[in-house]
Amino acid sequence: MSVFDLSRPEGPTRPLLVEVPHAGLELPEELRGEIVASVEAVRRDADIYVDKLYARAPSFGASLLVARMSRYVVDLNRAQNDVDAATVTDHPTPGTLQPRGVVWRSTTDGQAILRGPLTYARLQARLKTYYTPYHAALEQTLSAMQAQHGYAILLAAHSMPSAGRALHKDRGARRADIVPGTRGRTSASPRVIDLVDAHFRDAGLSVRHDDPYQGGHTTAFYGRPREGRHAIQIELNRALYVDETTCAPKPAGMRQLSALLDGLVAKLADLDPR
Repeated sequence: MSVFDLSRPEGPTRPLLVEVPHAGLELPEELRGEIVASVEAVRRDADIYVDKLYARAPSFGASLLVARMSRYVVDLNRAQNDVDAATVTDHPTPGTLQPRGVVWRSTTDGQAILRGPLTYARLQARLKTYYTPYHAALEQTLSAMQAQHGYAILLAAHSMPSAGRALHKDRGARRADIVPGTRGRTSASPRVIDLVDAHFRDAGLSVRHDDPYQGGHTTAFYGRPREGRHAIQIELNRALYVDETTCAPKPAGMRQLSALLDGLVAKLADLDPR
């Protein structure tokens, strides 16, 4: 079982990496005894089909990194030390109590994910097997791009429920069609941010920056525009392309959004953000 798939550009390499950390649905056999969440919960909390929406990115010169594991295994958009004592009871330096760190113990609907707390040793095993290889591939790809072009752009590809769920801060609130996350416009140059904004607005979609998602660990950690690294997280409202009750794709929505994202990737691949 592969931890991730890394697709290289089909033509000349452009300085753009699209990473999809949450579309995976796989639960490794060795962890099934630790995870009690249902298949339906795994699908509901996945950024379902986002990998398919961006599947053509390599044809525009971008690299595409897609995690295959469910975020219930490890959340690749969290820091390695984002762990609380209720999740890992013997953690030497637990963080603030919260149910969805690098390992989730509760779904966004408030249901249990873990059969019981993990030991610190079990956490370290998960990180070594599933977290470290993914971020190593991400770092190596960005470094190679930057060495070749002088800069690199990271598009963190996500999706979101159309309204906040039980454990979300915006519970019940309707969300915009597109939420770019840039940590208050600090993770990428204005050229990157404004291009993304204009691209979706010109298509007639509503855009709301950093609300309710400002960009997670990946955006904050890799987004260092002064060092030539630009990161932007893009949240797609799932109602645009998915039946949120059944998780079935909406064929017309998938086609329209795929074409729109193809256009965005093509623009970003040709953009010099400096």
